[in-house]
Amino acid sequence: MKGLGLLMLVAVVVSCQSPGTDAVSDFTGNETTYDLQSGSEHGITGTITFKERRDSKITAFIQLTGTSGTAKFPVHLHLGDLATPDADIALLLNPVDAATGRSETTFSMLADETALNYDQLSDLPAAIKIHLGETGDARNVILAAGNIGASFTKAKPTGRTGIATCKSE
Repeated sequence: MKGLGLLMLVAVVVSCQSPGTDAVSDFTGNETTYDLQSGSEHGITGTITFKERRDSKITAFIQLTGTSGTAKFPVHLHLGDLATPDADIALLLNPVDAATGRSETTFSMLADETALNYDQLSDLPAAIKIHLGETGDARNVILAAGNIGASFTKAKPTGRTGIATCKSE
């Protein structure tokens, strides 16, 4: 009987944990959240949160408001601030799912294979831009954007006209 009681107690404790969480977190507790301002007449805003992982990688969580449908919105991390014209793409993040307004990407290097940790990201002069589409005219429509890292302290553009379009490749 004692064994059955202990088994039931373990089952209750395990069932009380949140789904998708481990007893030990994958994250160090270091995180930074940046606001994403609307970049078009679509009125989409949101946040991006960068969390430092115990394995030295970074996970970026994007949450947008005002999205719907089945589209996937491309997300670029650009070098420079929001007003930098033809800014280079340093990293492609996973697209935002329009139905949920969410995206999650784990990374440890930029597109050119330069290693990047949480502290280096905090010092990187960069911006996040979320586009309506990957190609054509939709590529030039920026749904939401924000300065991150070293660019965060720079003056934010007033309105969407201060957000430069991306380099055509």
